[in-house]
Amino acid sequence: MHEASLPPDPAPSSAAVAVRSLQAREHARWDAFVQACPEATFFHRAGWQTILEQGFRHDSHFLYAEQDGRIAGVLPLAHVRSRLFGSSLVSLPFCVYGGIAGGSPAVRLALDGAAQALARRLGVGHLEYRWREVEQNADSSWLQKPLYATFRRPLHPDAEQNLLAIPRKQRAVVRKAMAAGLHSAIDHDLERFYPIYAASVHRLGTPVFARRHFALLRTVFGSDCDILTVYHGQQAQASVLLFYFRDEVLPYYGGGTPLARSTGANDFMYWEAMRRACARGYRLFDFGRSKLGTGAWDFKKNWGFTPQPLPYAYRLVRATALPDVNPLNPKYALFIRAWRRLPLPLANLLGPHLVRQLG
Repeated sequence: MHEASLPPDPAPSSAAVAVRSLQAREHARWDAFVQACPEATFFHRAGWQTILEQGFRHDSHFLYAEQDGRIAGVLPLAHVRSRLFGSSLVSLPFCVYGGIAGGSPAVRLALDGAAQALARRLGVGHLEYRWREVEQNADSSWLQKPLYATFRRPLHPDAEQNLLAIPRKQRAVVRKAMAAGLHSAIDHDLERFYPIYAASVHRLGTPVFARRHFALLRTVFGSDCDILTVYHGQQAQASVLLFYFRDEVLPYYGGGTPLARSTGANDFMYWEAMRRACARGYRLFDFGRSKLGTGAWDFKKNWGFTPQPLPYAYRLVRATALPDVNPLNPKYALFIRAWRRLPLPLANLLGPHLVRQLG
């Protein structure tokens, strides 16, 4: 699918810069660049091409700029076609970060020009870059809509110092969970994680990803993708899927049972993710993005994390207004209430067909 019939235009800015489409045989070369590029994130890795194509059946357009025979910048993109929400070209769907990574101004201009040309030929409603930091040279034709923030903080090499960095009230919940005998383990399958996660998102009124999505993540990213589960005795109460990138740990998909709130299993789970990452030499904890005005936002602030607004940028192509597909939009309130009332097996059956259209 990545060898689609709509290749990007040649780079318009310089004869010394060529924009090419990533081929399967070049994944290692792409990832070597991403590993060394300070601006790149876990979500710039070539493995997401496999996830998007095999897991969601979206056409991918992973573009890279080549200069003097070397990769000088990358821009992973995917074409999301939805009967419900329209068509978009996004860097990157199902990921919290994206956009152009690396490159001189000429390289970045070439990648952006190729992406805009591709967006026009595909006839999408909009082109979207999920920047983690403000793009200094973006022109005024890019639109923004403050909605998300990310929560990132360095980890101290000493685990006790990380515990003391948690505000007192939240730290007390973690200590209480420790005293109650909660413990964690790294799981090697989805048997405990998936039912906990699926039930959690159902309670929120959110469609669930298919089990195969998580299996594919484990296959594609290997040891850079773990599952951490919290137990009380033999009873699993909370579970989270973690990504590792350079010196960062990113708890990405998590959930808890109804008991987890009273036992502190959710709090203990994130503490254990910190503690274990610290022991393995990781130096930054990425708590992920949350929407302003949600419980997840407040939860992360209560852990002492400072929200960093995410400057996602949109360029309208055929659309006349910015997309507003998020649970805080009042027009989705009825759907959310109805989804919560669905029997869990039915929600798990229907959810993957719907969630692939959201991106």
